Amino acid sequence: MDQPGHPNDHRSPVKRNRRGKFVCSRQKEMIINAYKSKLEANPKLAIREARVILSKELGIGITTISNTLSEYGNFKTVSSPNRTKIFKNINVKVDDFDKEAIRRKVHQFWVNRELPNLNKILSVVNEDDTLPDFALTTLWRLLKSMGFQFSKRGRNSALIENDDIRARRRRYIRDIRKYREEGRPIYYLDETWVNAGDVAIRVWCDTTVKSSQAAFSQGLSTGAVNPTGKGKRLIVCHIGSEDGFVSDSLLCFESKKNTNDYHDEMNGDSFRDWLEGVLTRLKDNAVIVMDNAPYHSVKLEKCPTSNWRKADIIQWLQGKGEVVDQTMIIPELLEVVRRIKPIYNKYVIDEMVLQQNKTVLRLPPYHCELNSIELVWSVVKRHVKANNKTFKLPDVKNLLVEGIAKVDAEMWKNFVKHTIEEENKFWTLDDTVDELTAEQNRLVMTIGNSDTEEDDDFDLLSD
Repeated sequence: MDQPGHPNDHRSPVKRNRRGKFVCSRQKEMIINAYKSKLEANPKLAIREARVILSKELGIGITTISNTLSEYGNFKTVSSPNRTKIFKNINVKVDDFDKEAIRRKVHQFWVNRELPNLNKILSVVNEDDTLPDFALTTLWRLLKSMGFQFSKRGRNSALIENDDIRARRRRYIRDIRKYREEGRPIYYLDETWVNAGDVAIRVWCDTTVKSSQAAFSQGLSTGAVNPTGKGKRLIVCHIGSEDGFVSDSLLCFESKKNTNDYHDEMNGDSFRDWLEGVLTRLKDNAVIVMDNAPYHSVKLEKCPTSNWRKADIIQWLQGKGEVVDQTMIIPELLEVVRRIKPIYNKYVIDEMVLQQNKTVLRLPPYHCELNSIELVWSVVKRHVKANNKTFKLPDVKNLLVEGIAKVDAEMWKNFVKHTIEEENKFWTLDDTVDELTAEQNRLVMTIGNSDTEEDDDFDLLSD
């Protein structure tokens, strides 16, 4: 019989495993068995050479061969692959500070009375060295997650926040202005995190020192020691006002999950218990500004949705004193629910705070820049990163407490003042957006009346 590779061997070539395709446990076992056979035939066979031979004969990539052999060597077994590749959502990969900076760049176009489109935004974002570089589609997905949408305004496409976000922002600014006029004390509440491996990103380095030996011989240093990774994480929650942080109100604990989203660590019960203890330290008739994190927004009572059974919706409505016709279908019942829902759509936190003669004011979505404590966190984190030398969690916690102590009442006043300036910018911005879009609509009506045959198609992403 002709051997593989012999001139008379007419067998079809081995079909290569498609790049990116998962290798199942059966294929992994085949790799292990083939490797054992090669070793039996040639005990002196080097593993590097074996990987190349197995890859050619089995049609599987060398990296997969290597990983499989390594897995078997460590655990004496092979595992089935996770058939669903998990990709990090761009909304998670980009932090709140970068999102705020990108939002500002979009809004600056409107402030300059220029209609923003994706190519223009991509250009100004990628020109900024302090921001990540984006591909066009990646930036598009991020902007959509931040509540932006493309709106066709006449013969121009404009990137604009959706109407719901603009309306909620307007209501928020109107409400907080009213509370300030009434002289009510306003507190800002928020959570953040600090990693044991947090260090300053940029430091001065001596480029003339080429090696550790040269540094030792000259009595010099090779530079700062870098952490091996982000390490463990502290979850932090605090509250403050123009008078500074509220005393004895720091919540700080070690993360157990180390997920990308620090919100995973908190739940409605733990947050409620912490806030309940804080409320007694706040001034009477206070307003507490907070975002819409899930644990801030636990409902006092669940209202019916389209997923509810018809009998349960009827029972809920009758429990509220509503007279229900048994012949009504689910869409009709939900119309009644929507009519009375505002009365019962309440949050546990809001009601608890209200009982203490205080009010919760919720930020509009994606607007961390309207929360003064975000500026405070930037100061605290900068202190931690600049002084973190051991990368140990207890030491990082001490640095965190030191950083919090550095932010005095005067700094808080300046941060609140800056936040008020941001509110005023948004207020003016929304008026400008309405004015510009109205002008565009009037313009296109004029063009449409004078030239009805002109092609109206254009690329919403770049025109």
